[in-house]
Amino acid sequence: MTRSTKTLCPYCGVGCGLEVSPPAAPGKPTNRDKQGNPIWKVKGDRSHPSSQGMVCVKGGTIAEALDKDRLKYPMMRDSLDEPFRKVSWDEAFDRIVDRIQTARFLHGPDSICMYGSGQFQTEDYYTAQKLLKGCLGTNNFDANSRLCMSSAVAGYIQSFGSDGPPCCYDDLEETDCAFLIGTNTAECHPIVFNRLRKHHKKNRNVKMIVVDPRKTQTAEAADLHLAINPGTDIDLLNGIANLLMRWGKINTLFIEDGTQNFPAYAEVIAHYPPELVARKCGIRLDDLEKAARYWADSKRVLSMWSMGINQSSEGTAKVRTIINLHLMTGNIGKPGAGPFSLTGQPNAMGGREAGGLAHILPGYRVVKNPQHRQEVETYWKLPGFINSNPGLAAWDMILGLETGDVRVFWVAATNPAVSMPDIERTKAALRKSNFTVMQDAYYPIETAAYAHVLLPAAQWGEKSGIMTNSERVVTYCRAFRDPPGQARADWEIFAEVGRRLGFGEYFPWRNSADVYGEFVGLTRDRLCDMTGLSHDRLAELGPIQWPCPEGMAEEEVKNSSKRLYTNLEFATPDKRAKFAAYHSKGLAEPADAEFPLVLTTGRVYEHWHTQTRTGRIEKITKKHPHPFIEIHPRDADKLGIDNDTWVKVRSRRGEGNFLARVTKAIAPGTVFVPMHWGALWAENSEANALTHPEACPDSLEPELKACAVQLVPLATQFASELPPVETLQPTAVP
Repeated sequence: MTRSTKTLCPYCGVGCGLEVSPPAAPGKPTNRDKQGNPIWKVKGDRSHPSSQGMVCVKGGTIAEALDKDRLKYPMMRDSLDEPFRKVSWDEAFDRIVDRIQTARFLHGPDSICMYGSGQFQTEDYYTAQKLLKGCLGTNNFDANSRLCMSSAVAGYIQSFGSDGPPCCYDDLEETDCAFLIGTNTAECHPIVFNRLRKHHKKNRNVKMIVVDPRKTQTAEAADLHLAINPGTDIDLLNGIANLLMRWGKINTLFIEDGTQNFPAYAEVIAHYPPELVARKCGIRLDDLEKAARYWADSKRVLSMWSMGINQSSEGTAKVRTIINLHLMTGNIGKPGAGPFSLTGQPNAMGGREAGGLAHILPGYRVVKNPQHRQEVETYWKLPGFINSNPGLAAWDMILGLETGDVRVFWVAATNPAVSMPDIERTKAALRKSNFTVMQDAYYPIETAAYAHVLLPAAQWGEKSGIMTNSERVVTYCRAFRDPPGQARADWEIFAEVGRRLGFGEYFPWRNSADVYGEFVGLTRDRLCDMTGLSHDRLAELGPIQWPCPEGMAEEEVKNSSKRLYTNLEFATPDKRAKFAAYHSKGLAEPADAEFPLVLTTGRVYEHWHTQTRTGRIEKITKKHPHPFIEIHPRDADKLGIDNDTWVKVRSRRGEGNFLARVTKAIAPGTVFVPMHWGALWAENSEANALTHPEACPDSLEPELKACAVQLVPLATQFASELPPVETLQPTAVP
């Protein structure tokens, strides 16, 4: 292959277009890494509408991990204390099918679980839904999006009647007030932030408000930074609403014609006077009033949020309280305005479209709705097969392993032995599993230590398929190289298991284009209608935003609105959006005398999730060789902690050692640890050894963002005593 290939970055939900070229141009030497692997050349795709040629360091270095520590062949073992042995695909499939059939007939289909990933392409997601929810009759498919975006899903559904962010990236350049809460956009969604920052710099009238206990790179660019106490988001939002109501800065006509339940909301916000809210949030009264004034004086308010809102025991309530502010001021359905959830993973949106959580079905349908179930069953020709009850969410699967109710646990493209909350409890549950399949592109990863079967998966660049980004732009990602060894696309693995289980007629596809062609039929006449899309059309025209119904001409595609609800009619039965009336409950585990600090977790700019890729890229590991903890000088002085010394952090569940960064960028009483390091990359430095599994009752998303901790200085261990960065390699999984 000598020509370049256009594809999508497989990291965050921004969905940046990439252009990939072969390691060597004709007549030139091949570009190789230190191990001699050829490195494909990557640059931003200037024609991609979302990223416009921009790319961050993760996207720019992605190809450097393509050939590092790849899982190339199926491997198997009978028990966890045995070594893996290389086996054929037939042997692996026989074992998986036998264990599924045994579990299915002895313990029922709900003893089978699959835990997937926003790294999947839409075809992977869809095939898994048809296999589990259709053929096997269990809704026990969940994804790591449960830990990421499920609160946003629940919030949109409850407020608007359907999932689906109503905004687009063009709104970044149209807004006159950007309200960023619970998102470090500059580091976690950098290309989105670049577009917003350019607009903000060019236009003095444009205001940016950032709500975050940390003074992040995002907060440094803001006109107003509100470093609120963790867990007081709803207090702040209701306090702003209180002021808007007092000042008469509400859109009474829209509230009357386009919404319902406003009186209940108005009664709640009356209990949040500014003096009380400022004191509860730990911010100045004039700053609270300034934030409300910015919102009141703006004609186009764009709010953005991510994990800081979603990963909460009040996650859905927080999302809906953000949406309330848009409804009361009419800031929705027009350029530069609306509530915009920034998706965490590259195809978490595609997963939502394909039904990739335990309570939803393809085409933005929900399991509990009898009509929705019937529509999918009819389309699949599987009448009565879909269970009427939602399946197990991610943490419930772990509890099922604890009790023995889960007999088959199939993990694909994710790493729960690092990313789940209360990680020691998670690992203990994984050890008890009767049968775990781990399907991934890399080995070793931490979850492999708890698997009985390893399946080699093709990854980015090695399979062709579809991904949808945060602004609903659908991109065809064409393969540009063959998978190594015997690796296969995820959807091919799922389909083959389905055939061997006796469901061959339901998996007739020859390629991923056939899978996608079947999937889009289930979006017909839904909010996310994609019946006008196909691999061929996306390859020809480039990325296209949905909705794009069948029959939509090219010119119509180019000129269609990029926003949802522009007619101010919503996907509810009466076409009205719904206000939600929530009082603040605060953290599930607040600080106390024994554990006096609140720990919050998050990402750093260079790393991604559990380092499965980025930990194998030298440029990135040199930037962040060690896990660290940010501590305010006031707290550090009180505890006798110096900068660049090691600190033991304890919670009620576990402990870990982290290198101290004493900084005023974190609010007093709060500490921050990045979540990327698992057992492979650092000893006893796992953030999720500390976190708890208490979750939002609606979204079932755990409160990974906050738990109570205590710190103990380890004064004898200094950074200078650590091994040089060059010696850091993935260690053997215990």
